[in-house]
Amino acid sequence: MSVARPTRTRKDPAPPKSGRRTRTAKGRASAGRPSGRGSAAHRTDLLESMLRIRRFEERCVELYSAAKIRGFVHLYIGEEAVAVGINEALTPEDAVVSTYREHGHALARGITAEALMAEMYGRTTGCSGGRGGSMHLFDAHRRFYGGNAIVAGGLPLAAGLALADRMRQEPHVTCCFFGDGAYAEGEFHETANLAALWKLPLLLVCENNLYAMGTALERHEAQTDLAMRAASYGMVAWAVDGMDVEAVEHAARRAVEGVRAGTGPHFLELRTYRFRAHSMYDPDRYRHKAEVERWKERDPIELLTDRMRENGELDDKELARIEKGVTAGIDRAVEAAEQAPEEPVDHLLRHVTSSSAGAVN
Repeated sequence: MSVARPTRTRKDPAPPKSGRRTRTAKGRASAGRPSGRGSAAHRTDLLESMLRIRRFEERCVELYSAAKIRGFVHLYIGEEAVAVGINEALTPEDAVVSTYREHGHALARGITAEALMAEMYGRTTGCSGGRGGSMHLFDAHRRFYGGNAIVAGGLPLAAGLALADRMRQEPHVTCCFFGDGAYAEGEFHETANLAALWKLPLLLVCENNLYAMGTALERHEAQTDLAMRAASYGMVAWAVDGMDVEAVEHAARRAVEGVRAGTGPHFLELRTYRFRAHSMYDPDRYRHKAEVERWKERDPIELLTDRMRENGELDDKELARIEKGVTAGIDRAVEAAEQAPEEPVDHLLRHVTSSSAGAVN
């Protein structure tokens, strides 16, 4: 079977030059780089959160290569600013619906590295009892409803959660992450239409990393300005530099405030990039290495690190301290996963439903 070689289009995808947001049908943002909450302590927290995701994912690569982790694995390396920035704007009572590239979302939501790593190992102490693996992380206690393997499958679920909260008169927001590939699916457009029609408390977060698996955005979308198209449904929508965690947080806080105020769904297009292939099985032959390297020049972790150094908020000693703490936490997670029990064979039919015989055990 032949593999498609990367071809040059009219213009290679380029990373955003700033955190400046664009104007859409109902949203107008002020120019300039947002500063988020602004304090050095807060920026340190953001940096630590992004580093935790990056180091967790890098460890997953090692463990997958050693056959400790099996199945499909989709890494979040390069997109850390989106998960961290968005979750900063949410409360524990809000709901999050994610995709199969959800390790970063789960960590930013507060699910422990121990629970995630045990799930990756398929152990009973995992957040999904070892049954979900990498693509189906779930934690009802933290209102984290997947990890959904089907592209765009989480969107209708998110609309249902938002509708339930509204009917119960709960002041909560449901945040749904999805990619630019999911944007092309009917589930997105059906969800966007109903959410706008019913003014549901829904935050739609499109992680536009420019590739739906191996298909470039401009090869599957006639109009590549996704925020502008979303605004056509009558919702507030704008694009954000998804490589700048402070820009993401600023946009997320503004959007969440609007949703919570009862103005209906908001849409954020986070322009970001994954540095790794689509999955561990992907040979990644559909994009040029030079394109990847251009985006790495705007690594979200390096961007924040450089900004903090310029502000006199970070030095080598403090960075080493953060790295040491993050690494130690992941080491503990791996050790706990190695020692956690596997599910007994006689439990394998628990929680399994048969259409003919009803629930089993």
